Formats: sequence, C-alpha cells, structure tokens
Amino acid sequence: MRSGRYKETLELTVDEKAQLDAIARSRSVPVALNQRAKIVIASAAGETSIVVAARLRTTRETVGKWRKRFIQGRIAGLYDELRPGAPRTISDEKIAELVNATLKTKPKDGATHWSVRSMATETGISKTSVHRYFTAFGLQPHRQDSFKLSTDPFFIEKLRDVVGLYLDPPMNAIVLCVDEKSQCQALERTQPMLPMGLGYVEGVTHDYIRHGTTTLFAALNVLDGEVLASCKPRHRHQEFLSFLREIDSSVPQELDIHMVVDNYATHKHPKVKAWMAARPRWHVHFIPTYSSWLNQVERFFAIITDKAIRRSSFKSVRELVRKIETFVEQYNRASKPFVWTATADSILAKIQRLCERISGTGH
Repeated sequence: MRSGRYKETLELTVDEKAQLDAIARSRSVPVALNQRAKIVIASAAGETSIVVAARLRTTRETVGKWRKRFIQGRIAGLYDELRPGAPRTISDEKIAELVNATLKTKPKDGATHWSVRSMATETGISKTSVHRYFTAFGLQPHRQDSFKLSTDPFFIEKLRDVVGLYLDPPMNAIVLCVDEKSQCQALERTQPMLPMGLGYVEGVTHDYIRHGTTTLFAALNVLDGEVLASCKPRHRHQEFLSFLREIDSSVPQELDIHMVVDNYATHKHPKVKAWMAARPRWHVHFIPTYSSWLNQVERFFAIITDKAIRRSSFKSVRELVRKIETFVEQYNRASKPFVWTATADSILAKIQRLCERISGTGH
C-alpha cells in the first residue's frame, strides 16, 4: 500500500535540457531563475526534493513548487507571473523589437554598441523600461569579453598532456609550471601617495619616473603551491638556462622534473634543448599556442602584480627586486596549491560551445 503524494514524472527534451543548462550557467540572468533551472535539472536527474533543497540551500516546498510549475508550463513556467497592477503599456511586439535591435543592429550615429539612452531614443521606450528589459533578458551591450582560439595543430594532444599532469601527477616526480614575467617596471610616483581614509580611497599621481625593468622567472610547484623565483636583467635563453640550473640544484636528484612551459622562442633555443637532452630526468610539456591560461604560474604572476608591484612606488630596480623577493618569501610560508578541477573533455566541450556561437554569427 502506497503512502504519500503521487509525484509526476519529470522528463526533459534535448532542447529543454540545453536551454536549462544555459540558464543555470549564465551569470547575467536573475539569481532566482538560475536556481529554478538547477532545481528542474536536478529533479529530472532523479534527485529527491530533500536532497535538492539541501544542496541548493532552499526549502523542500520551493523545490516542489518549481518542479510543478515546470511540468505545467515547461520553461515558460519558470518565469515570474505578472502581478496585479496597472495594465502594461509596452506590447510584446515592442519588447521583441527592442531585443532584436540590441542584438542585431548598431546605432546610426556610428557608435559601436547601444546604451540605455540611445535605445530609448530609437524605440521610444523610457530609459527606465529599457534598463529593466536589458536586465530581464541579460543584455549587456556595454560589456565585451575577449577570447582567442588556439591555432596549434596539436592542441588536443597538448591539452590532454598538461591537464593529465595536473589531475594525476606522476610518481617520484615534481611538476613545475615555469615562465617569466618580463618588463617588470620600477616606477616611482612623482609625488607622495595619499593614504586611504574613511570615505576615500588611496590616491596616487598619474605620472611617474621610470628607473628600469627586471624579468621575474618563476617555477610553481603544482603539488604544494610553493614558488621558486629569480629576478634577472633580461629574458634571453642565457637567463632561462641560468634559472633552469637553479631549479635543477633545488630539486632532489631522485625526483624527475616535469616542466610545463609555453612556446616562447627562448624555451626552444638549441642550447636549452641540448641542456635538457643531457639531463634525462627533465621532461618538457609545452602548452598549446594562445593558451597561457593552462600554465598555473600565470595565476601567481597575477597575484604578485596585484598585491606587490602595481600599486607600489620604487626608486630603483634593486628596490623592486627586494620587494619581489620579500613577497615570494612571505607567499611561500603559507603557500597553497591552486585546485585544478577542469578535465580535458570539459575544456574541449566549452571550446565547442564557443565555436558554435562563433559559427552562429555568420562570420
């Protein structure tokens, strides 16, 4: 004998699953709609309301509500219903015109994108309403993301090789992400900086005096996040070889060294190759071209630039080098590895979606 309420089966079509996945991943749709899509996806996968509610930090009643709303109205049922109030003054056709104009046209004044004011002038809809519809449909014409697809003919092989090192490092070996940050400038502000206070931020002059540059070579240990760093005056193959010798002397001789590095010409210099060939414990793994995001040491470069270099004022290159060395020393005392979770397949799937978007533009 059954007890409890009967729960209707929730099944998704391929198209519905794709739309819900897009809503769940989007950072531009309202948070509530994002959560409702996740509720439906989890419910369709067979998760119970209690499990879904606990994972998404909501109530079982909320999960049941949006599960039922989806069964009754499909994806349209996840959107908020119209509340009682004054009748709408903007028709669906007018809204569709606004959305299509934003996505497919450009302003006649030669501007590169629409703004709330220019779209309001074009459509005759108030600025407040245009802003509201931009928000509702996740339209952000003022923003732009950058991307660059790799043209490396061995992209997939190199991707799987490097990601495999991150997710499953070899035994009796150390995995190091190596690169150099060139042109680290010793900039001295022409006037003293104004300290931060209550109600106002730190102030710096827009102009500065250049005292020279240094190149920061760094090797990030994937296992524990510790960094071996060295500042050198230039970034030729001679300096790179010198840094490799520092690494070689720092790593216990019983360990193999797997080095992840980009395709910069210095890293492939004949003398560098000869040095590597004479040392069997060294193994080089080149990342694909235009894929610097695969090299974890780039994340460290971003951290040291943001926290130690960009906002400081230096009277000499020597002072800049001391600052870098001090930061690295402090960083290593509490170093933690960057947690890499993306698999090669998930990265390739993301690139495929990007390619589909590009092909959809007709270019």
